[in-house]
Amino acid sequence: MLKELHISNYVLIDHLDIDFSNGFSVLTGETGAGKSIILGALNLLLGGRADAKTISHGFDRCVIEGHFSLEGYGLEPFFEDNGLDYDATDTILRRELTSAGKSRAFINDTPVTQAQLKQLGSMLIDIHSQHQNLALGTQSFQLATLDTIAANSSIYSTYLSDWEKWTGLTRRLEELKNRSQADSSELEYLQFQLDGIMSAKLQDGEQEELEQESQLLEHAEDIKQDLFQAWQALDGEQESVVSLSRQAIQSLRSASRNYADAKELTERMESCLIELRDIADTANQAQESISFDPARQQYVNERLDLIYSLEKKHHKDSIAMLLEYANDIQSRLQGAVTSMDDILELEKQTARAFKELEKSARALSESRKNAAQAVEKQISGLLVPLGIPNVRFSIQLDAAPRYERSGADNVCFMFSANKSQPMQELSDVASGGEIARVMLCLKSLIASARMLPTVIFDEIDTGVSGAVAQRMAQLMKQMASGNRQVIAITHLPQIAALGQSHYKVFKKDDENGTHSSIVQLDNEERVREIAGMMSGETLSQAALENARTLIENGR
Repeated sequence: MLKELHISNYVLIDHLDIDFSNGFSVLTGETGAGKSIILGALNLLLGGRADAKTISHGFDRCVIEGHFSLEGYGLEPFFEDNGLDYDATDTILRRELTSAGKSRAFINDTPVTQAQLKQLGSMLIDIHSQHQNLALGTQSFQLATLDTIAANSSIYSTYLSDWEKWTGLTRRLEELKNRSQADSSELEYLQFQLDGIMSAKLQDGEQEELEQESQLLEHAEDIKQDLFQAWQALDGEQESVVSLSRQAIQSLRSASRNYADAKELTERMESCLIELRDIADTANQAQESISFDPARQQYVNERLDLIYSLEKKHHKDSIAMLLEYANDIQSRLQGAVTSMDDILELEKQTARAFKELEKSARALSESRKNAAQAVEKQISGLLVPLGIPNVRFSIQLDAAPRYERSGADNVCFMFSANKSQPMQELSDVASGGEIARVMLCLKSLIASARMLPTVIFDEIDTGVSGAVAQRMAQLMKQMASGNRQVIAITHLPQIAALGQSHYKVFKKDDENGTHSSIVQLDNEERVREIAGMMSGETLSQAALENARTLIENGR
């Protein structure tokens, strides 16, 4: 629970040091005195959003520090998980904010993140402000209330894990199906393309060979004629290169008998003659083998037309590239088959996850139903003494149309304050004062279920007065019994009189400006404060006596 609060340079607070007591404390002061400023500082200390504009004018930083007693609240795991020193008797939270907008947070003098500070803060103090009464009509608050009172955190954790697994699998399955459906038309087209390529039965290197053969067939007669003439010139019946070469060899051989160097020329000429004869024979054989074949030429041209058409269609430059493209298509088609297998496997996993989700959802719903029955009885019992004698309160739990992060339940708090009025949704029929009383009762149950160290009520008494306000104060005082601290910010003397400790917030002016401060009142100061709440600035003897009576009755 909160033991000390130190604030410096925050809005209108230059410097504030206050010790808080155990039990039920009240905090009073005129409207605008600075109560909301102190709450704002507390929110910042508990991990709330920082704003450099809250630093007092003329200063470059503000510091808010709180000292807490944690004995008996089982918060050791938080410190162990976050590697922080644990001090049960004096845990220190500190928040520093600079005019440059930088914020630093500390737990027991160890720097921490804002998220860590906020996590611990939520386990130390619950601040109930007036606007939170509006949350009473929301399903999220009502479900959270049931879950807190049901103490079903482990059940909800199991459900949430199952829900996240199921939603993750469902999302993946939907994406895979959508992708598969989007690809189906493309896959048909790819298969059509593959069939066109494969039916051609292409061979790597075939195009070059066909192009050469086409060239040969197209000019067969000319080639045959040229080769024949070449053969005739080399080794024909008339005077030819071969016959002339023989004559040259004979002459050189004859000369070698008398001229030694001619022998080398003879040998060289004989080598040339062998090569010439081979060329002539090859040319002759080639011209004899070549013939004009119109049928073959038509086949070759049609085959080349098919190849050129496929290359143009698929924007490829060769048969090798076409075959590579066909392999790519086959891989994609095989991947589509694998994708269908993945879909089938994912459907099985999703079905199994859904069964687990149904099981954990039933357990969560059952825990909420049990809690709802208990809450109905306790709320009705608490509201009757608070001035609603004919109250009827019930919690309607129905199956939600789909599984949500919060569970599979729709909840609605039903309420009636009058015998003749049927029960309707609480937020639709309850007055502001009735909502405040219902919220106080719920907070009482929540505080008991959570073992929360400190609960702060910011004017929860709105819309009530007199004996009802006194009973609300009694309930808050009852909440503060045991190991819990309750602080009520109030404008009602009936509530202020029941406080075991009384603090007053006030403004004062000096040459440097206006400043807010807080002080703990002694018995006589308390009497005068409560009398002033009843009669205004002029304190009559009757008001003072009434204040003393209220305080005495509160004790």
